[in-house]
Amino acid sequence: MKHLPRVLIVEDEPAIAELIAVNLRHGGFFPVVAQDSVSAQTELDAVLPDVILLDWMLPGQSGLALARHWRGQARSKSIPILLLTARGDEPDKVTGLDAGADDYITKPFSTQELLARIRAVLRRRAPESVNDSVSVGALVLDAATHRISFQKQEVKLGPTEFKLLHYLMTHAERVHSRSALLDKVWGDHVFIEERTVDVHVKRLREALGAAGKMVETVRGAGYRLSLVAIHPPVPAAQSGT
Repeated sequence: MKHLPRVLIVEDEPAIAELIAVNLRHGGFFPVVAQDSVSAQTELDAVLPDVILLDWMLPGQSGLALARHWRGQARSKSIPILLLTARGDEPDKVTGLDAGADDYITKPFSTQELLARIRAVLRRRAPESVNDSVSVGALVLDAATHRISFQKQEVKLGPTEFKLLHYLMTHAERVHSRSALLDKVWGDHVFIEERTVDVHVKRLREALGAAGKMVETVRGAGYRLSLVAIHPPVPAAQSGT
């Protein structure tokens, strides 16, 4: 039997939750509805979903707090989270992404937009189709096993950060604009804003720890992964006079 991607819908408005669930069923997904943080945690503890649609405004614990909590738990850290909210201003979007959301959908949204965004985050979550292993200095990424290490210490990354790092490592020392990264990492980025790249780069640096210095900001141009950032060249000795 074909596996249908399981989508946990955390939405306290029954009519909205049911409408989303119906559209997801028609779109080839298996929706599960929870109306608050407690029931959402119960559903997640029972079966891990493939993706979470999380309303910002929930009774009790907010969706924002719930996203932060799930990102801090090893079991749920890598599950893609799409934040649903009526807040459309850029500061609110950045706040949602900083809290751990992979994407952001502003209400009201179309069914086509919702399905496109879900499919996009699921593609980003899937392991790379190539089975390569790439290394830049002591930073090693194995696409086959979906593992990263720095100086032989394991590094944990979410699905978007993994794909972002994989692309930067396979194109090391080159400068990539935000729009280029959106095209290569996010793919169908018609709904994604360039500011999203900055948030995920920040998250990638934090997860990499000491290796985060390798992800450089090139002012006015974009980002580059460089070994020089950790091991700068030794200046040539000055000749005596």
